[in-house]
Amino acid sequence: MNDTSLNFLKKLLDSPSPSGFEQPSQKIWREYVKKFSDEVKTDVMGNSFAYLNGVKKKPLIMLAGHCDEIGLMVKYIDEKGFIYFSTIGGIDPHLIPCKRVKIHTKKGAVLGVVGKKPIHWIDAKDREKVIPIKDQFIDIGVSSEKEAKKYVSIGDPITFALEMETLKNNNAVARAFDNKMGCFIVAEVLRLIRKSYKKKPASTVVSVATVQEEIGLRGATTSAYSINPDVGIAIDVGFATDHPDIDKKQVGDFSIGKGPIIARGPNVNPKIFDMLTEIAGKNKIPYQVDGISRETGTDAAVIQLSRNGVAAGLISIPLRYMHTSSEVLNLLDLVSASKLLAEFVFAIDERTNFIP
Repeated sequence: MNDTSLNFLKKLLDSPSPSGFEQPSQKIWREYVKKFSDEVKTDVMGNSFAYLNGVKKKPLIMLAGHCDEIGLMVKYIDEKGFIYFSTIGGIDPHLIPCKRVKIHTKKGAVLGVVGKKPIHWIDAKDREKVIPIKDQFIDIGVSSEKEAKKYVSIGDPITFALEMETLKNNNAVARAFDNKMGCFIVAEVLRLIRKSYKKKPASTVVSVATVQEEIGLRGATTSAYSINPDVGIAIDVGFATDHPDIDKKQVGDFSIGKGPIIARGPNVNPKIFDMLTEIAGKNKIPYQVDGISRETGTDAAVIQLSRNGVAAGLISIPLRYMHTSSEVLNLLDLVSASKLLAEFVFAIDERTNFIP
């Protein structure tokens, strides 16, 4: 991955974007993609769209990666200034105590710590119990409700105070690869098409950074309806199973660094699956296959059902420790997925038929 792309990815990951509060990340995304697009816009939901015109408008290809992340929200402030919160998206209550967090206010970020009773004062029978979300609290260093309300307000979003860092062997860790790496990839596809190919694609491409996926695939629902694509590919994370305590018989066999995962099943148009795997083989792009026997739980689920139906596909990046504050993936898988999708775009023209 080149330095410009890596810096863009890091800026995306380090910016706050809990579901419903995605605009800091969306502004970064729009600023980046405008260099490779013919038109960039946003909608009332907060979805961002980057259009790259092909030789013809049809078929229209939608590439979607959601930019929202899981997080917390200020719910209540007690008389001593301790802040109680609710969750945005699915968060394991085990993971929250003693984490540093940032509360994102209109005046800027406020640093806090999720408090916890010292182990010395926890009864032995309670040491392995999960502390319910309703009993967890944030300490921002104040001593009263009045003082706390000078800095934070009810409804302020909260993220874990962690930034992207690199590990060994092209691996990296961040709090929100799920799924800001998806909107990174759909931006990279536009960059590759503009910078690495000497011709226009036959079809128009719309890369979309969708919102509110973590709370119900909401942004993809409205953006697919407004775009009305002929083809829609969702890019998201998938479960890596190359670490302890994962049952491969139940989840499948997926490793980071061995290429993107191409989904197969009722949520995926069979011709799109065939095209993606054939293109990957022809271009020596590594890939893995996941058989998903129902809807995928990703933006692909609602894209497929938009209006009178869309030829849908799903490409996932294997991810360790999903929905934690320290998710791990391999950066080369992002490069492979971007290349695969760029080649896929050039394989489609007005003669392509996706009817099974």
